This record gives sequence, C-alpha cells and structure tokens, in this order.
Amino acid sequence: MRYIILIIFSICFVLNVQAQLYEGGLFLGGSNFIGDVGSTTYIAPNKPAVGLLVKWNRSPRHSFRASVMITELEGNDHRSNDPRRMARNYNFKNSLLEFSAGMEFTFLDFDLHSTDHQMTPYLYTGISAARHKNYYFRGGVQTAENLQSWAYGIPMVLGFKTTTMIDGVILGAEIGVRYTFSDEIDGSVPDAPSRKARYSFGNLNSNDWYVFSGITLTYTFGQKPCYSDY
Repeated sequence: MRYIILIIFSICFVLNVQAQLYEGGLFLGGSNFIGDVGSTTYIAPNKPAVGLLVKWNRSPRHSFRASVMITELEGNDHRSNDPRRMARNYNFKNSLLEFSAGMEFTFLDFDLHSTDHQMTPYLYTGISAARHKNYYFRGGVQTAENLQSWAYGIPMVLGFKTTTMIDGVILGAEIGVRYTFSDEIDGSVPDAPSRKARYSFGNLNSNDWYVFSGITLTYTFGQKPCYSDY
C-alpha cells in the first residue's frame, strides 16, 4: 500500500512541477518623474511607457512576477508649483530601461483554475534595476556625460485585476511607484566625481522616484496541477 501511495504522490509532484499556471503579456501606460527637476506631483504621467511581464502563479494569493519596462522620463520646471523651480527653468529627458522581479500578493483569492469570474486588488514589490544615461546641467542646459548608470530601486505597486469574457485573458490596472537609490537620473548629481561638487544641486538627501501608471493585459497558459498547497 505504501508503494501505491508513494507512486501517486510522485506522479502528482511531477505534474505540479510541470503543470503550473503562467501569465505573459503587456503593460501599456505612462510614466512621470519625481526628483529635483520638474513637477513633484506623484501621479502625473507625461510620457508613454510600455513593457512585457510574466507571472508564475504559485497559489490563488501570490505569484512570482518579472517585467521589462521602457520609457523616457521627462522633467520640466515650468510644470512645477514651486516658484523657485519655475524661475530656474530647468528641463531634462532621459531614456530608461527597467528590469524588475518580485512577488505579487492579492487581497482576495484569484483562482485561475476556477471557471467563476475572478477579481481582486493586489500589491507587488521586489527589486528593480533601471539603465539610464548620465547628464549634468552646465549653464542651465542638460549636458551629456557620455556615461550610463544603473538606478537600483524598490517597486511599490497597487493594482486591480479581473478575468474577462475571453477565456484566459486577464485585464489589470495599476500604479507603480519606484523608489531608487540614485540621485542621478535627472542630472542633479553628475556621475563623474570631478563634476559633483561644482554642478550638483537640489536636495542631496532625497533620491529620485519615478512612477508607471497604466493597464496590463496578460494571457494564462498551463494546466491545473494535481496537488499544490503553497
């Protein structure tokens, strides 16, 4: 009898490994920057942002998630409510390529094995790494340093997702704030040590933030596992 139980357990374990539910799809939306140049409004997308994301659904309440995002961050002092920034009149643009990985948690069970309609708010967090060009301001003009850096950060995403009338398609909407450990994205702190003392400006104790706001459209694939309790 114990051999039969062992065989059944082994078969179910193999199916569980090979028959997970995955998601793959797109992010479409906009981005905005929060730093030493431009507006300090937290949610004010002013540039388009697109991305690819994949999820590995481990239970109805959590998933492993990874994404690649592309955008151009822009900051313009004229869009700020701060009179000092408006008088300064700086502006910048910087292309950004972000890689992110972490865990997504749902507030309610989101059981993709069920045929019932599913919907839930969710949270996502993890780590991010954003590749960007380096600039500094000389005479009030954005000047390239011919260097690139990585801005590492922590994504903090709040969203809502629901199954749709199309089998396997999930629609979501989310706002994702990225806190970075960098102050170089907007050019307020040059990357080259020889320029830092002369050309740095702004609040040197506050790092850069950026925000992605938009919708996600993913398609699920895989099969219902034989057994899963984690």
